[in-house]
Amino acid sequence: MTLKPPPLSNDCFALPSGVDWTPVDVALSHLRRHLHVIADIETIPLDTGLGRILATPLAALRAHPPLANAAVDGYGFAYQSLGQSPHRLPLAQGRAAAGQPFAGALPPGQALRILTGASLPKGMDTIVLAEDTSTDGAQIAFQGPLKHGANTRQAGEDCQEQDHLFPAGHILRAQDLALLAATGHAKLTVRKRLKVGVLSTGDEVVPHDQVERYDQIPDANGPMLRALITGWHMDPIPLGHASDDKDSLRVHLDDACQRCDAILTSGGASTGDEDHLSALLQAHGHHALWRIAIKPGRPLGMGLWQGCPLFTLPGNPVAAFVTALIFARPALSLLAGAGWQEPRGYTLPAAFDKQKKAGRREYLRARVRDGQLEVFGSEGSGRISGLSWSDGLVELPDAAQTIQRGTMLRYLPYAELFSLFRSENNSA
Repeated sequence: MTLKPPPLSNDCFALPSGVDWTPVDVALSHLRRHLHVIADIETIPLDTGLGRILATPLAALRAHPPLANAAVDGYGFAYQSLGQSPHRLPLAQGRAAAGQPFAGALPPGQALRILTGASLPKGMDTIVLAEDTSTDGAQIAFQGPLKHGANTRQAGEDCQEQDHLFPAGHILRAQDLALLAATGHAKLTVRKRLKVGVLSTGDEVVPHDQVERYDQIPDANGPMLRALITGWHMDPIPLGHASDDKDSLRVHLDDACQRCDAILTSGGASTGDEDHLSALLQAHGHHALWRIAIKPGRPLGMGLWQGCPLFTLPGNPVAAFVTALIFARPALSLLAGAGWQEPRGYTLPAAFDKQKKAGRREYLRARVRDGQLEVFGSEGSGRISGLSWSDGLVELPDAAQTIQRGTMLRYLPYAELFSLFRSENNSA
């Protein structure tokens, strides 16, 4: 019987009272401490394991390589049969090839033709390259010196049986599947893919393929968030669009909880007259409206609806994009079983000047050119084109900072933020 992870507690998102503006690091630390894995476990064939999250640690079921074998095409023999150089050895009948082992043991003092990957027969421990020999078909001759064990691979030199391979929470890559196959694994125990629903809200927003008037805004957040979720090795569940109406929102959320493990919404996350999502959650769910000291962003709701974790992102696509990468990505990764994913950043010199004010963590759309960081010409959060122009984000600290050309800054490439990684140092 497979154990099901416990549900999240109702207060897992609740921040301490009396905090007007929550620093980014405080919010992230709170999420990391209070969230836990919610994804169930299943067994799958190894061939379907790409991007899946291991539910248990894995060890080698067999050594790799399982037997000593040839690293080259050549002639093998017992090292102790060699005398003074030049060496001459009579050839035994037959040969050894990968998948076609030599029958029996190699007689002492004789050599045998052997091809790359072939198992070493008993009586052979050293190989000379074919191109370093001459032969008349009855014997071989070659010059020394030659080391004992030359051109051979020892049994288990890569992995021994029961060697630790991967921890629970590791996200499987193509090269990992090769190692697991080579060490005897055919099936894998993994976390089920987290099903993450995406719901767009707002009367002014319509599906991007149903726009009829210029006063209607195409839904940019839905396609963007679903693409991010796919890159994080999770299953995006389109939940459509809900109008600014509490009854409509309630129907959508009730439906989402039957189909999803977690939900991302965009829009309605603040406290305005038309921000019905926040009001609905506070009245009928478990909700904490976080005023995050971040630019772009700030209003970021997190809570539970019928036990389903819910992240209400800002409606502005740039703010939704940044908050999804900085907050939803590590939180969903933890819920999925891959541990808390710290974004890996790089320090590079600025190619711009800026006077940053104190009070908020800022994320600038940026790209690297000639080893320096360029930033998009406008910091306006309505400029979606800046997301496509950029290759990553420059993270500016909460404190005030005078940035001049050459100032070293932290850069978060989209290549890191659009995917998940896993190392031994991450905690599951």
